[in-house]
Amino acid sequence: MDLKREILRLKEEKNAIILAHNYQTSEIQEIADFIGDSLELARAATKTKADVIVFCGVDFMAETAATLNPDKLVLIPSMDARCPMAVQLPPEKVREAKKSGCPFVIYVNSYATSKAEADICCTSANAAKVVEAIESETVMLGPDANLAWFAARKTGKKVIAVPSHGYCYVHKVFRIEDIKAARQRYPDAEIIVHPECDPDVQMAADFVGSTSQMYRYAKESDAERIVVGTEIGLIERMRREIEGKEFVPLRQSVCIEMKLNTLERIHDVLLNEKNVVKIDEEVAKKARKAIERMLEVV
Repeated sequence: MDLKREILRLKEEKNAIILAHNYQTSEIQEIADFIGDSLELARAATKTKADVIVFCGVDFMAETAATLNPDKLVLIPSMDARCPMAVQLPPEKVREAKKSGCPFVIYVNSYATSKAEADICCTSANAAKVVEAIESETVMLGPDANLAWFAARKTGKKVIAVPSHGYCYVHKVFRIEDIKAARQRYPDAEIIVHPECDPDVQMAADFVGSTSQMYRYAKESDAERIVVGTEIGLIERMRREIEGKEFVPLRQSVCIEMKLNTLERIHDVLLNEKNVVKIDEEVAKKARKAIERMLEVV
């Protein structure tokens, strides 16, 4: 069976759309209707007229799509594609933190039950803009502590990380030594990294941004060689779509959970309409407010 052709046939038959994160494999990106970062995918989910959304990412992303589209069938190819960062911020931690009276900005890399307790959502692309828009000089942000640091640096506000050491293992592997080695080996290259990287890595880079911001920067840059500090899926996309430039991984880093989605599993969920992502109605209503407030700000 030609899986790609069969998936495209099923897509048309069921009026389905495939949304894929930048960290998906090349073969999935190639059949996707839209590829992007968390913010772009959230926006795409609100605009689609499809009846079925197949979300190729990790669980919290599919939850976001389901939250924004209660009238659509949202499917995820692998139910095991669970984000380890999202687990670090259960809803009770958000409730406890909010007792301080500070506004709580919740990173999209979290579960709907936690989003439902927060004031507003953010992504790595808009965290600084969201924090800036809040009428408070002190805010809380979680679960990624490095993103909280990034937002504080960009806005000058006090941003308290909740939990204090929340992290993404994909970006935690990058070290300042990697930057120094890349500068030595590729003196003519620009270095771009994700805001989930440690502060010293961010400070030493030429550009810090979300996956799609990194993609756009790479496309527009005059540099012929760019060292990229994020998951390998984005680098594969850059190599495939941006001609005339060399893209070098700052270090090989793979999100195991993202790679659990496969063409076989996409075909399976489309054919059998399984792995349905459902959110409790009351939880979805509250989480939707935090997400929609974010989309209004940016």
